[in-house]
Amino acid sequence: MTRWLAVLALAVATSASAKTLTVCTEANPDGFDYSLFHANSTADASSEALYNRLVEFEPGTTRLVPALAERWEISPDGRSYTFHLRPGVAFHTTPWFRPTRPLQAQDVVYSVMRQIDPRHPWHGQARPGWYYASAMQLAGLVQRVVAVDELTVRFELTRPEAPFLANLAMGFLSVLSAEYAQQLEAAGRLADMNLKPVGTGPFVFRSHVKDAVVRYDANPTYFRGRVALDKLIFSISPDPAARLQRLKAGECDVALYPVPQSWDDIRRDTRLKLLTGPGLVTTFAALNVTHKPLDDRRVRQALVLATDRPAVARAIYSGAAAPAGNPYPPSQWSYDESAAPPRQDLAKARELLRAAGVADGFALKLWIRAGAGATNPNPRATAELLQADWGRIGVKVDVVTLEFGELLKRTRAGEHDATLLAWASDNGDPDNFLTPNFGCAAVAGGSNVSRWCRPEFDALLAEARQAAEAPRRDALYRRAQALYREDAPWVPLVYPTYAIATSQRVVGLTVSPFGLNNYAKVDLR
Repeated sequence: MTRWLAVLALAVATSASAKTLTVCTEANPDGFDYSLFHANSTADASSEALYNRLVEFEPGTTRLVPALAERWEISPDGRSYTFHLRPGVAFHTTPWFRPTRPLQAQDVVYSVMRQIDPRHPWHGQARPGWYYASAMQLAGLVQRVVAVDELTVRFELTRPEAPFLANLAMGFLSVLSAEYAQQLEAAGRLADMNLKPVGTGPFVFRSHVKDAVVRYDANPTYFRGRVALDKLIFSISPDPAARLQRLKAGECDVALYPVPQSWDDIRRDTRLKLLTGPGLVTTFAALNVTHKPLDDRRVRQALVLATDRPAVARAIYSGAAAPAGNPYPPSQWSYDESAAPPRQDLAKARELLRAAGVADGFALKLWIRAGAGATNPNPRATAELLQADWGRIGVKVDVVTLEFGELLKRTRAGEHDATLLAWASDNGDPDNFLTPNFGCAAVAGGSNVSRWCRPEFDALLAEARQAAEAPRRDALYRRAQALYREDAPWVPLVYPTYAIATSQRVVGLTVSPFGLNNYAKVDLR
């Protein structure tokens, strides 16, 4: 008995001394194979914690740095990218998988080709489709991915693609284990790739209890060196007020997405810190142009003109956001500063509705997500402001609240009239706002939830992607923004500022312009 008590005491002491970072986050991860999803809460728990890419963004910036690839070469014609992998990068050892070899080129080939090759045995695993690969039109760009040797992989493209290197840093191109995939395929357990993940990243997955907690341990064989933390815990807390209260009570070390109305309170609390930074993000209402009368651009323009953006910035964001007019914010290069956000003009809006034959107004359903997030601290209140604004020109708005995953699924299917969403850049390139949200191919892929397709706009994007010179790309994207404003597939609302609340113990955490949260460089003092 005495020996048993001594062992128990040692275990408790060891647990208490472990550096455990507890993050109060907004939502469950949708899964752990991020190629299938796109919510930031899922990215935090998968691509950021568990995996690596060939190249990655330095935390808090849009600067590309080497990751699984030590170096690379691009052919003179821009159609071939050759990457040289780091030797000896270990995959996670878990109760469900023990790797027999380190990272090899075949792992990169598997991770990409499963998403773009319909003949690949894993391609059909994504029943809703490979979200990002479809939105980014990857199948039409990547002709082949070749394992030149164990540590060399070559991408052969159908055309030059200026954003390609930045695209490779996106979470959906995280590198997974082909050896683990073969094991799961042989066992008929393909779904386990999403439920029992294996990566190379700074943390190793341990468990997930839905609506409660996700647990990770530090990766003892991480190729960049073991992180300072011993354990990482995501505690699911959908209500931002509850997250902040838990932070104050010491139950969390990090509270994500505090509402702007609480920022002054956080700053006054000497136990806490508020981290802020500009986001590459736009909050908007997407209008489904396949639903009448929203198929008439005059109707869409009327909704744009009926909207009081400064009121949204004041009431919802307490000034921690700027009124929006373009599809992306001023911090994104090629932003068209010559076009100011449109001012509310109810008379002009009514005139446009009369010209479109709906002078008496019409009814629409505006879908919003339950809860709140980094890009919108109060979707319900935002919807009510739009309901009031649009009601002043005779548009009756019925606000419908859906769980976030259900909302994304149904808007991708085009069931909505309008939906309140936000888009955060994934790679710091203008193409990442424009192609996934407005490209014709992205209608079928689902990320183009406005379902707007204009060939002239598509041609500008295609030319810009293949242009090597930045000034030429800049000019093309400015022309594309003009077409966007003319056709109004979105009602742009605001460009929000990102914020994270932490205890004073947390060091090394930075605010990402992409709205992602990476804890590999975080420590507790």
